[in-house]
Amino acid sequence: MSRSSSLPHLDTRYVPVTSANRIPLVKNETVDIECGSTSNTQARQKEVAFANTLYVEEVRMAVKADSGIGSLADLGGKTVVTTTGTTALQAVRQNKRAKHLDFREVSGKDHSDSFLLLETGRADAFVLDSQVLAGSIATARNPKNFKIVGAPLSVEPIAIMIRKDDPAFKKAVDDSIARQVKDGTVARLYDKWFMQPIPPSNTSLNLPASAATKAAWANLNDKPAEAYKAD
Repeated sequence: MSRSSSLPHLDTRYVPVTSANRIPLVKNETVDIECGSTSNTQARQKEVAFANTLYVEEVRMAVKADSGIGSLADLGGKTVVTTTGTTALQAVRQNKRAKHLDFREVSGKDHSDSFLLLETGRADAFVLDSQVLAGSIATARNPKNFKIVGAPLSVEPIAIMIRKDDPAFKKAVDDSIARQVKDGTVARLYDKWFMQPIPPSNTSLNLPASAATKAAWANLNDKPAEAYKAD
């Protein structure tokens, strides 16, 4: 957030969180702002609040390149992993294309653990936000051994999570986001982390901003995932 003349210095303390503990830590005010791959959903809005959306994500699946898995229909009899505390497997279960599929579900304690289950063959597909999957693949020992496949399982707005019932704080966060969208900071940051080589491996994710993400920047809002639909 921008500095106020009455607050010349603001110390920032970084607190690592996981998908499982991020909501409790916001609720009990251990953290004020959670910046992660957190989907804004109606269920979560009962516990926390969200700033205006910065990224509109697609939930998809990563598989080994030689697995033969190309779509949701290929998951019958397979093992599917996602990260504890995420909504990804819910998106699979609710997808009409998964109606008669029988697959085994396992959970990783964090994204690295989930990808490790895929990498070591203990899972056949890793289902999560495509940018998380792309990042995991980019930092793998052999990125060419993996690919992201299938149609989007859900489309979800990703936003900064903040405490509920504090409209003044939400306004401060939203005003900062609006300023950074207007002056081009958000677009530059997106390009830096999603399109340019990332140290230390200098691998690029090559994920251009989607039309839905650009639309969110153009019309800032805090609509939940239920307002979006996958094709």
